[in-house]
Amino acid sequence: MIEGHGDDNYRYGHQIVMNFSSNIYSHADLSGLYAYLRERMEVIGSYPEPEAYTLEAELASLHAIDQACVLATNGATEAIYLIAHAYQGLQVQVLQPTFREYADACVMNGCRVGALYQLPDERSHYRLDEGIQMLWLCNPNNPTGGLVDKHHLRALIESNPQVLFVIDQSYEDFVLKPVLSTVEALAFDNVLLLHSLTKRYCVPGLRLGYVTGAPHLMRQLRTHKVPWSVNALAIEAGIYLLKHDIKGLPSTVSYLQEAQRLREKLMATGVVDVWDTCTHFMLAQLRYGNASALKEWLVEHHGILIRDASNFDGLDARFFRIAAQRPDENDQLVKAITEWLNE
Repeated sequence: MIEGHGDDNYRYGHQIVMNFSSNIYSHADLSGLYAYLRERMEVIGSYPEPEAYTLEAELASLHAIDQACVLATNGATEAIYLIAHAYQGLQVQVLQPTFREYADACVMNGCRVGALYQLPDERSHYRLDEGIQMLWLCNPNNPTGGLVDKHHLRALIESNPQVLFVIDQSYEDFVLKPVLSTVEALAFDNVLLLHSLTKRYCVPGLRLGYVTGAPHLMRQLRTHKVPWSVNALAIEAGIYLLKHDIKGLPSTVSYLQEAQRLREKLMATGVVDVWDTCTHFMLAQLRYGNASALKEWLVEHHGILIRDASNFDGLDARFFRIAAQRPDENDQLVKAITEWLNE
């Protein structure tokens, strides 16, 4: 799926002036981070830590957990492929529609992958199909923005102790409803949580993520991890961000209110259906036309980039995904889409 992600503005040179295609807010103030990294550039003259021990210590302190329960990675994507490699050949299910890399990584590592479109609930005693050894789910989910209640998750985990649950919480900082905390997840010996500093701090170019889980699970991952996968500048940036945060981000409440306003304006066009979302991004479906044509038209006529979502399993050519930006930009997006629909 390497060519099918959002934020493919590298394909368009300098044409893009508004980017709705990745699930990242485009207007964070990173000036403090830039200044700090300029002062630390000498670190590129030496090898980084084979594992990002210093960053892992900061993350462990943040979550008030043992450092043995944290593994820093080169973005959440390295974590996905690392988990699939460390647990090769399993019978796997992936809750769909979702991020394609879960299935791709598992197939690459000899797993037998099946799709699941609805989680078992109380009526089925929360039991997964017999023989399933690993379940992948994104929470909140990319691209739909849906969220599985954490009490439902706990019931699933407790009812299926034979299953390793891989729960990608990369967008956990962009929801108001509760998700599994790191400490809560560590109460189980069959849960891996994926986290993304990339998303939280709006630094996708740095590739920073981490995994948390029981020590025996982390030992299994460390056995298969490539050394020096997190570079020296990324380690420095991660430590800085955990201590200083960044400026220019709207509050979670106001950001999600703006996302809902954008959703309502798109729905008001009468020809775009938008799925319910608990977060700042949303999945939209055209009633006619296709998302690929809309994407290219928006780039050419307005310098606006959206995510063609037709390559998510279970979705067709009418689907696209957007992440809310500033109110004025959101209004321009709706106006541009309306213009295309009326052509």
